[in-house]
Amino acid sequence: MMKFLMMMMFMMPLCFKKNMFWLVQMLLMLMMMMFMNMSLSIMNFCNLSYMFGFDMISYGLILLSIWISGLMIMASESLYKNKFYFNLFLLNIIFLLMMLYLTFSVMNLFLFYLFFESSLIPTLMLIIGWGYQPERIQAGMYLLFYTLFASLPLLMGIFYIYNQMNYMMMYFMKFYDYNLLMLYLSMIMAFFIKMPMYFVHLWLPKAHVEAPISGSMILAAIMLKLGGYGLLRVMIMFQKMNLKMGYIWMVISLIGGFYISLKCFCQIDMKSLIAYSSVAHMSIVIGGIMTMNYWGYIGSYILMIGHGLCSSGMFCLSNLMYERLNSRSLFLNKGMMNFMPSMSLWWFLLMSSNMAAPPSLNLMGEISLINSLVSWSWMSMIMLMLISFFSAGYSLYLFSYTQHGKYNMGIYSFYSGTSREYLMLMLHWLPLNILILKIDYSMIWF
Repeated sequence: MMKFLMMMMFMMPLCFKKNMFWLVQMLLMLMMMMFMNMSLSIMNFCNLSYMFGFDMISYGLILLSIWISGLMIMASESLYKNKFYFNLFLLNIIFLLMMLYLTFSVMNLFLFYLFFESSLIPTLMLIIGWGYQPERIQAGMYLLFYTLFASLPLLMGIFYIYNQMNYMMMYFMKFYDYNLLMLYLSMIMAFFIKMPMYFVHLWLPKAHVEAPISGSMILAAIMLKLGGYGLLRVMIMFQKMNLKMGYIWMVISLIGGFYISLKCFCQIDMKSLIAYSSVAHMSIVIGGIMTMNYWGYIGSYILMIGHGLCSSGMFCLSNLMYERLNSRSLFLNKGMMNFMPSMSLWWFLLMSSNMAAPPSLNLMGEISLINSLVSWSWMSMIMLMLISFFSAGYSLYLFSYTQHGKYNMGIYSFYSGTSREYLMLMLHWLPLNILILKIDYSMIWF
């Protein structure tokens, strides 16, 4: 585990050498391949070194982090072309990846908290430094204060648990079951805000709309998953408490997911629409984790991975339009099928994955989550039907609005997609739909 940390540390000086922009990206892809070949024990933590190690949950999320970081560099070619502080940008990405890698691989609860919060800093730098709208400072403040608001109680909760148990290893937490309301709330609120749950989701659309493409990709693909990962880890200590309180979060999530789906139909900014759809997807994940059953756990894990690839790809698509038209408004981005017919295919493929069409991971995740939620209460079927139906609705709305119709006469010069862009989209879509062939790894590890 330490070798990858060292690899990232030694990549940092490379960022400041001449003509190393693409080399850093290639090294990230190489690192991804190396990590894929690590031996993996399905049941326990493996590859232990110092306080690091991973099990199945961490493994998938670390892979996703490295993969998306490589694609972020690929998507940000315009920074390199315009010489816009791209050295610092690369440094920022590698530092962020380091924090995420440490968050997912560390087995000490306090260190998990430390790296969980540290990943906020490079994200904030991305939004404030490379965002391209004046409101980005406000978006950064939203992101910071929403997250920090709940993170102090989390720290206090961790100290209390350490005081009780005298150790911090996540693996041993299954031997404890705390029946304390304040501890329960302080431990899970930070993760709900990170996911984000309805009511505490306001920072997300704002941060997405203001962030540069790389910021949006990492926010959608990994930052939202930190909350889910934290919940999967700490929930084991609060089983009794969750039997009493779980229904509150499920009701908020399911009804909130439905509201947010309706809100998606009101959006006129492409990025904003995709950001709101992320909230709708994550609400089902929260519901699945809160059922505390087998289907819910594996479903939330699979949907987190699937959603990470899918929404990141959709942000890439909206950015491709933005780079050509300098606008993300749906009123201006019309009739794109006339200009970029091949890009239309990728829009279709990623949109279909977003609405959980086979053979995407999203479908597998949603089937498992629907299983778990309906077994918890048949009433949840109503909301699940609405959420699933409207998720198809807003995906089609976005697709038909951007690809069909009469194109804007103001467009006077245009260039079609480049091979870099098509490759980038393929690297999002392919793992999302090929991983279904190895779904048994994700389904039988409990």
